[in-house]
Amino acid sequence: MRNHSFINDPSIPDIIELKGISQVYGKKVVIDGLDLLLENNPGQNQLISLLGPSGCGKSTILKYIAGLKTPTTGEVFLYEKPADRNTIVGMVFQDYSSFPWRTVLENVCLGLEFNKEVSASERMERGMEMLKLVRLEGQAKQYSSSLSGGQKQRVAIARSLLASPKILLMDEPFGALDADTRFEMQDLMQTLITEKLRDTAIIFVTHDISEAVFLSDDILLMQAGPGRIVEKIKVNLPNIRTKALKREAKFNKMVCDIEDKMSNLVAKSKAEAEAEETESVTEKI
Repeated sequence: MRNHSFINDPSIPDIIELKGISQVYGKKVVIDGLDLLLENNPGQNQLISLLGPSGCGKSTILKYIAGLKTPTTGEVFLYEKPADRNTIVGMVFQDYSSFPWRTVLENVCLGLEFNKEVSASERMERGMEMLKLVRLEGQAKQYSSSLSGGQKQRVAIARSLLASPKILLMDEPFGALDADTRFEMQDLMQTLITEKLRDTAIIFVTHDISEAVFLSDDILLMQAGPGRIVEKIKVNLPNIRTKALKREAKFNKMVCDIEDKMSNLVAKSKAEAEAEETESVTEKI
């Protein structure tokens, strides 16, 4: 599934780099001193999960990369050029983003409608290829309003993939799904990594530790108050990952270890916040 036999070539530009990022709202520092580097390793699948408590800035990082938000201080580079809205970046959100008055195929093809170089027939043909990839070809003519939550997320993924992005951002894409559907979507992601996303860098935001371990090559742990990356964890698990992996001791040990790390980070953030509040009250006195 994942190809890790590569030699890093320094002449190839890095995919994503965030340098010295901070985000301040009024007097509140939300993110401080954040650095992130994703190197370009051709032929290697790269799915990196951002894992941390609510409010640590995971979704905000995705907005920086997509050019939808500018940090208070710091720089964001994609392929060693400043990030902006003109960079082709695929995005899948937790909220369903399909238009209910359009068919499934029309929703998938939406992004290509503004490309004058792509004819209507080619657009539909490419859209059907994406629907086959996410196993929705049988629903092409249905309206998206009739789909289940999992099917709507498949539509969103297909629409993002149609533009062949080199960077795919996924913000809690399975967070609103029931457990069984969520497991199905995780299996689908494994298939997509093999069949379509071989040269795509994926940044995946989740609160689900088991999901992060199952899908990721690397996990970045974040701490809140203010948000920053505190540890990078390499997921040394077999290339081919199936549901059976989740019952193996090595998998469960990694999940438990990360749970402990997360608990410690939350406790540390809480202690720092309480100390800061006490200091503020003391100064006022």
